[in-house]
Amino acid sequence: MASSAPSEGMRPSTQELASLIRKDEFGRPKIMGIVNVTNDSFHKNSRCDFDQAIKTALDMWDLGADWVDVGGESTRPGSKEVSLDEELNRVIPVIKKLKTLMPNGLISIDTKKVEVAKEAIKAGALMVNDVSGLRDDKMFEFVLSEKIPVCIMHMQNDPENMQVLPYYDDCLTEVSNYLFSKAEDLIAKGFPEDLIILDPGIGFGKSLDHNLELLRGIEKLRRGTFSVLNGVSRKSMIGEITNNKCTSDRLSGTLGASAYAQINGVDLLRVHDVKEHVDLSNVLSAIINE
Repeated sequence: MASSAPSEGMRPSTQELASLIRKDEFGRPKIMGIVNVTNDSFHKNSRCDFDQAIKTALDMWDLGADWVDVGGESTRPGSKEVSLDEELNRVIPVIKKLKTLMPNGLISIDTKKVEVAKEAIKAGALMVNDVSGLRDDKMFEFVLSEKIPVCIMHMQNDPENMQVLPYYDDCLTEVSNYLFSKAEDLIAKGFPEDLIILDPGIGFGKSLDHNLELLRGIEKLRRGTFSVLNGVSRKSMIGEITNNKCTSDRLSGTLGASAYAQINGVDLLRVHDVKEHVDLSNVLSAIINE
């Protein structure tokens, strides 16, 4: 069953928020549905205008999503940044409308712009999903002041050039160290540790081998304390492994990666296909928890 904020008009407590970003007692991860209010996201079928975004989000909640992650700027490899005004015009009306239709629905804002994050939180979002990993000091300070869940994602370089020969001496260690450093900086300034989510950034400045290394290294990323998000849905690594160039053919491969993630304790799955992941999660849980 999908999670929801405890009551309309009130921000949940830190403890309540923490429970909304952790896998449940049966090991089922929270499901985060992807709502792309864009015209150029890598998975063509996920691109939405205003009306489509509203319908997609409502359907996702109805199908069992715990969160919907609303974004207005594609970060696919080679993409270019959209203007602040354009991103605001895409996502804020969607969030406001969703909050009128589903007041207790949990919304995350997928952005690297602090101005967008601020307006989204005002409109009713309860999580910041920063693909740039809190590089912007202003975003860091905003998250610190709000004390709501934050997903810190690792990305080497920027979307426009991140897949141009990505290189690491030790990918898992370097990615982990970056994420831990940002998390520890927040905690040192009084941010609740339980509200931090770490995302290794699959496909964001990584080769296939790098991606596989990071997926196998979930426990190192967790370090016993942090929530971990898995964002592999229909990405190029699935296409490389399965030889499926079209994103519409990558669902079964995505489910394989998601099953591995659940078995290994991931807390959140960020996905295009909510129903299939809810079913997968429930079946795995039933098998494991005899």
